[in-house]
Amino acid sequence: MSVDRTTIVSATREWIGTPYVHQASLMGVGCDCLGLVRGVFRQLYGHEPEDVPPYTPDWSEASGDERLWAAARRHLAEVPVGRAQAGDVALMRMRAGMVAKHLGIIAQDATGPTIIHAYSRLGVVESPLTQPWSRLIVAAFAFPGSTD
Repeated sequence: MSVDRTTIVSATREWIGTPYVHQASLMGVGCDCLGLVRGVFRQLYGHEPEDVPPYTPDWSEASGDERLWAAARRHLAEVPVGRAQAGDVALMRMRAGMVAKHLGIIAQDATGPTIIHAYSRLGVVESPLTQPWSRLIVAAFAFPGSTD
């Protein structure tokens, strides 16, 4: 099944304004950054790629395991960060030396690249993909069958 990148971005934008709720994934009701990606995946493919076990806000910081990165590799196609484009998932490391635990979907508006992500206290927002955000991206992934 192929999915157009414009469709991915449009589906993601439907989530803007959804409140931030840890471990949730319901458009308009609540989600976290993983819940946003899960929800968009569900919209596109009709199911989630795998059951997600309960997780704490600190993810796997204590163990140092890159669990989110490993899960993304199981279900999405890793692309070079420098070639990521609208419709791709960005995985971010919020602080040096910590596990990568924030996700967003890259988009584009009239002013340039943006990122749509669920951010605590703000919910799902679309932010300019400025240099400070870009520097946090450690990996990028394409949805299965995504096309231009």
